[in-house]
Amino acid sequence: MSIFSKIAAGEIPSYKCAESEKFYAFLDISPLAKGHTLVIPRKEVDYIFDLPDEDIAEFQVFAKKVAVALKAAFPCRKVAQVVLGLEVPHAHIHLIPMNCEADVDFHKEKLTLSEKEFEEIAESIRREFETLG
Repeated sequence: MSIFSKIAAGEIPSYKCAESEKFYAFLDISPLAKGHTLVIPRKEVDYIFDLPDEDIAEFQVFAKKVAVALKAAFPCRKVAQVVLGLEVPHAHIHLIPMNCEADVDFHKEKLTLSEKEFEEIAESIRREFETLG
């Protein structure tokens, strides 16, 4: 079981932003920007393109809803969607508020946030997500 599966199952704590029966969204603990969120399928699959067509379509629609909530909580020009990462064998989408392309440079120094800041950020996104119905 991957670390992301354990997070979605509640076995490892996370800063939950949104969830459904099939998907889970939580804050990246090494964020590039405030609101940097990871979206995962609860079904453990390593490579996003190994998901069945119907599941990948639902995954994208869920990620879009999280991105809309994220943009409402943290106004920005766009929310970047990045599928990147080999370190966790579980498909995931990074959603990152951005005002310029440099905001999505994974080589730059990550933010250091307090537990309180993470909780407030997650709550802001969760509140916006819930208003979307």
